[in-house]
Amino acid sequence: MAMKALLVGAGGMGRAWGRNLVENEDVELVGWVDINAAAAAEAAEQLRLSSAFTGDDLSKAIAEVKPDFVVDVTIPEAHRDVTVTALKAGAPVLGEKPMAASMEQAREMVAASEASGKLYMVSQSRRYDARLHAYRQLIADRIGGSLGILNSDFYIGAHFGGFRDEMPSPLVLDMAIHTFDAARYLSGADPIAVYCEEFNPSWSWYKGDASATAIFEMTGGLRYTYRGSWCSEGAGTSWEGDWRAVGPHGTAVWDGEHAPSADVVLEAAGFHSKTEKVSSEIAPDYIGGIAGSLRDFIHALKTGETPMGECHDNIKSLQMVFGAMESARTGQRVRLD
Repeated sequence: MAMKALLVGAGGMGRAWGRNLVENEDVELVGWVDINAAAAAEAAEQLRLSSAFTGDDLSKAIAEVKPDFVVDVTIPEAHRDVTVTALKAGAPVLGEKPMAASMEQAREMVAASEASGKLYMVSQSRRYDARLHAYRQLIADRIGGSLGILNSDFYIGAHFGGFRDEMPSPLVLDMAIHTFDAARYLSGADPIAVYCEEFNPSWSWYKGDASATAIFEMTGGLRYTYRGSWCSEGAGTSWEGDWRAVGPHGTAVWDGEHAPSADVVLEAAGFHSKTEKVSSEIAPDYIGGIAGSLRDFIHALKTGETPMGECHDNIKSLQMVFGAMESARTGQRVRLD
């Protein structure tokens, strides 16, 4: 029997999630809520959900349709209210990133998951990438599990227009959580401290600082360095970034687009060690993006297994974002306890 889903948010991303839910054979989309009730009704009509509940009252929707889970695709400032309301009503929640608009709200949401005993998972959708998984496996198998150096570069000249042009920290707040989360996933390490500088080149079309450099101290002695810019014209990286991981047995690299590769030490002799270049295989037919997030969430509800993005884990990636912003604001190294 299909699980009943209630979707909150009928904007562009909300409608993408609507299609994602409808296309999943294990799910029945039974309700759609938005602060603009007409938008929810229009979105449901577009997907021919004639019998679905639509409206602007989340509590009423939960009481009426009794969903097996709630999907939160609202703006970050609304995530806390939607998630806590659903969890208190006994409904597991799959929410869009970032988890919350502040660490205080995020901790409250994690506490609500604990109190209710219900799953709260954040859809960190870029984790569901077969190339990223292949890179992680290559690092573990050939470079040595304990990395000492991890670097990522993210350079894209993105002319969005709209709200991002006015944000105070458009790069770190809007995009860097994907890269920070990938760093945690690739290394298996968690953040201890960060020093970050945000800045805005003279030609930037953003009001806020659209560039940043950050160095994170991670568990296990790892140093992770992030360099990025939203206003870097030409020679752009991929949206997944450009990576270098250095461990005891060599170096693995990934450009975010093609198959990862590594130079693995064969013999540590002479001025340069003798190395061998190896590449990794990408899993075929891998279900990625938000479809992968939903699949992972459904599997967790059915089996009780812990999915990627479970709130106790994902809050550590969010902490990297707010810690980097605090460091840039204060000019100080910030502990991430």
